Amino acid sequence: MNNNLAARSIKTRSLVRVGILGAVAFVLMFLQMPLSFVAPPFMKLDLSDVPALIAGFAMGPVYGVMVQLVKNLLNVTKTMTGGVGELSNFIVGSAYVLGSSLIYHKKKTIKSAVVGLIVGVLAMTALAMASNYFVVFPLYAKLMIPMETLISMGTAINPAIDSLGKMMVLSVLPFNLIKGAINGLVTFAVYKRVKKYL
Repeated sequence: MNNNLAARSIKTRSLVRVGILGAVAFVLMFLQMPLSFVAPPFMKLDLSDVPALIAGFAMGPVYGVMVQLVKNLLNVTKTMTGGVGELSNFIVGSAYVLGSSLIYHKKKTIKSAVVGLIVGVLAMTALAMASNYFVVFPLYAKLMIPMETLISMGTAINPAIDSLGKMMVLSVLPFNLIKGAINGLVTFAVYKRVKKYL
């Protein structure tokens, strides 16, 4: 009986931490910086993956994904993308957290954390290209802005972008590599300081 109570108490504390980290991630979504040298205006850098990565490293991959879910569910209330942006953010962010934290949890060392973050960035970038090409951009074009207009935003940054495929390679790919690397570096820098609270 006591074991059941203890297990429930641990689970409750973990869910509370997920809620707090999800709320922090939600706030961080509003602290955005454009990467106008590589990405159109609707793609902006933020540090909202950091709390999810911290949760994934400290509590496990599932909790990291839960933070991504909380963050995006909260953001749906403020969205201007009809939920398409949140769908994309959740898919890509979850790939990043899973790739990173699964490797780290096999062997909790600095080396595995670095390897995990690198794998996470690559997984996130690959999935971002696939999901944006087949799902997110077509859905966004159907609900919000015509595809020609989306592509023209990329052309304004790089004249070589004249199709959806080239948008993926010349804009989505470098944007996600940069975003993933920065979120990974920040996570690496702050993780030890906040781990004891989790």
